[in-house]
Amino acid sequence: MLKFTVAALAAMAAGAAFAAETPAAKSSPTEVPSVIKDGKIGFVLTSRYWAVHESPGGKVECPAGFNDGPREQFKQLFPDDGVKRTMLDTHLMREARQWFPDMSEEQFAYKEATGKVSYGMDLDGKVGAEDFTGPDGVKGVDNQLFRAIGCTSQYRAPSNLIYFFENKYLGQFNTNRFMIEISDVDNLTNDDDVTVKTYRGRDDLLADATGASYVPGGTQRVDARWGKQFQQTFKGKIVDAVLVTEGQDLTIPWSATFDTNGFHKFKGLRFQLNLTPQRAEGVMAAYVDVAAFYHHLNTSWSTHHQSYGQLSAPSLFRALHRLADGHPDPKTGQMTSISGAINVRFTQVFIEHPPQQTAMEGEGAATPAVQPAQ
Repeated sequence: MLKFTVAALAAMAAGAAFAAETPAAKSSPTEVPSVIKDGKIGFVLTSRYWAVHESPGGKVECPAGFNDGPREQFKQLFPDDGVKRTMLDTHLMREARQWFPDMSEEQFAYKEATGKVSYGMDLDGKVGAEDFTGPDGVKGVDNQLFRAIGCTSQYRAPSNLIYFFENKYLGQFNTNRFMIEISDVDNLTNDDDVTVKTYRGRDDLLADATGASYVPGGTQRVDARWGKQFQQTFKGKIVDAVLVTEGQDLTIPWSATFDTNGFHKFKGLRFQLNLTPQRAEGVMAAYVDVAAFYHHLNTSWSTHHQSYGQLSAPSLFRALHRLADGHPDPKTGQMTSISGAINVRFTQVFIEHPPQQTAMEGEGAATPAVQPAQ
């Protein structure tokens, strides 16, 4: 009987992961990798964070420093000066402002990110004064969300809590499973017509021996019942091993701390992903629904947790609405979305679709887990 030590198993896993990433494992332009089945290849999201272009110490984008958080603002409002104050007028008042913010002027100076470089895409087809240049030199990048969150420590990678928790819990809660399936694929280098469909998955991610990253080749079952709101179809193409798609509205499951089950809503989301048979990595850019963004923030991150990264929800609320640049409200003219981008990494999986419903099965009808004996 064969016996393996933990160290040996770890070495074997590391060797397999290395082999999977070597150039020899990649397909040639005329070869279809074995992971493509019936012209389809699937990927599951294994890393995501809001795209904030950071210079060392934030000297370029945040020359005036970083924003204050709830604790710092509380001390400014209610200094230890001997004045007697009630909890209703202090702690509860500030907590209520988080849940019921407004656009009134506040005494705290909010620091917006500056600079000329940002991740993202040209979402409106224009090059304007507020636009950035991408790290690759592309002009007209729209990412006003970067201006709003770029000088708030909570959103800066890789040490902040949002980066840590929203990636950590990708591997622990099934409600996080966001998947894409690319179909009509001839090869992963150049293909002028592919279709991308999004799903929510039901299964755990396949972690490597370290538990810190994920290996390709796992299986994900589609959540066809509760995950319908996350399904969307995109048309796209592959150019020099980069997938690019047209824009579509999309809701993405987006859990955060502990057992939260949130989501984000996007207008005109587009994919731009570098593809290999094992990974897909790049950017998803869109107009982010401001109301959904703020709702997700407060329902996923308590004031206590926001304080760790100096994130003041009421101050950010004002910045989001001040910088919003998309989808004006037909009655008020107020912009309801803000351009933004997400840096993402996907790992290859085999996506298992549920069997087609029969005429006898109604919407949401249960299928017996065990077939009766014959």
